[in-house]
Amino acid sequence: MELELRHLRVLCAIADAGSVSRAAVDLGYSQPAISTQLRRIERYFGQTLFDRGTTGVRLTQYGLEVVAQARDVLAGAAAIGCRPAAEAAGCRSTLRVAATNSPVLSGLVSRVRVRLPDLSLAVSSVYSSARIVELLEQGAVDAAVAADYPGMELEHADSVTHRGIVTEPTFVALSSRHRLGQQAQVSLADLAGEAWFLTPDDGAGWPGVFYTACAAAGFSPVAVHEFLGDQAQLQSMIADGLGVSVVQATLRPIPDVVIRPLVGTPLWCRYVLAWRPDAVTGDVAETLFQSAASAYRELAGRSPHLRAWAARTWSDGGA
Repeated sequence: MELELRHLRVLCAIADAGSVSRAAVDLGYSQPAISTQLRRIERYFGQTLFDRGTTGVRLTQYGLEVVAQARDVLAGAAAIGCRPAAEAAGCRSTLRVAATNSPVLSGLVSRVRVRLPDLSLAVSSVYSSARIVELLEQGAVDAAVAADYPGMELEHADSVTHRGIVTEPTFVALSSRHRLGQQAQVSLADLAGEAWFLTPDDGAGWPGVFYTACAAAGFSPVAVHEFLGDQAQLQSMIADGLGVSVVQATLRPIPDVVIRPLVGTPLWCRYVLAWRPDAVTGDVAETLFQSAASAYRELAGRSPHLRAWAARTWSDGGA
């Protein structure tokens, strides 16, 4: 087998989705076809690229290296001969983008400005992923960064398409003085008596997935404070010991706050790029995706708690 760009796209899709079956849906193929393709690719490299588990797949250390290189190759291939339509026409076009509370937004925008200097982004902050889908279907926005959860993939009309950017574990933020603050990872069950800060319903499955995870851990939260505001304010309240919160794995803690993974990784979140093909060309969609993926890789590389979780998880064979 000769390695082709389509093989690299399969690897990246599986890595982004965290599941062969979800990647098959994203790519428009059957699961057996993608599974067969993955086996051929792994034979080509002579090593396992993904650890298989009951809840999905995770990249091995070697797989991490291969996928990182694959993304760079795909980005380079997408840029070959590209000349934005706006540049050819001698004008500057505007792309309307909606974005939920995603860590990749800033990096995405800065990269798109470099890669597509003649494309202007008009970004709107929209918390609810369900509302983002409505805006796309109504034609009010052209593209968006939304979120969904394993088993609750984003649903939308045929006029909209989407692609998973990354599926990341959800961590917990604690005061550094918390009784569990010095542990490498924290069991959700050990937080049964805590007060929680939770963001409101996002129309895509949150906070239902949180309550489901709590029930599986044998408890129902005793106190929940709904919070949707400045992250610095949230962390200040956590630092003062007023509660704990589930947070994005790339969140940078302020002094007196620690970010810890949850034992068994009971919660995951996927960031999704969605767009209307009638408004966004294929090369622009690819640039948006590659920019978002690159932004996340940079965030992950600057997150010691995420890197430590990854090293421990992969060294344990995906357990």
